[in-house]
Amino acid sequence: MPEPIGSGSRPTPGCGLLPGGRAGRRSRTGRPRTEESTMPIVTVQQGPRTVELKRELVKKITDAFVEAYEIPAETVQVWIHEVPADSWGAAGTLIADK
Repeated sequence: MPEPIGSGSRPTPGCGLLPGGRAGRRSRTGRPRTEESTMPIVTVQQGPRTVELKRELVKKITDAFVEAYEIPAETVQVWIHEVPADSWGAAGTLIADK
C-alpha cells in the first residue's frame, strides 16, 4: 500500500507534487512551480478610495513583499477590488446606510 501524501514519501517525477507531498501548479514549461518561482498576488477588497491613496497602498504593499521575500518589485501584483457602499454590509446594516 502506498504511503499517504505528506508522510515524507518522495513524489513521483512529473506528478505535480512539491516536496512533502504538497500539490503545486505547473509553470508554462510543464515543471512544477516552487515557492521561489511564483509571483505573489495580493488582493485588497475595500470601499472606494482616491487614485492617490491606491497608488500609495500599492507601493507600500509591493515594498513590504520586496523586503520580506527578497524578490524583485516586478514580480509583485496587487489587485484592488472596490466594493460600493450599497453592496457591502456589517453588523446587519449596509455601509451606505450608516
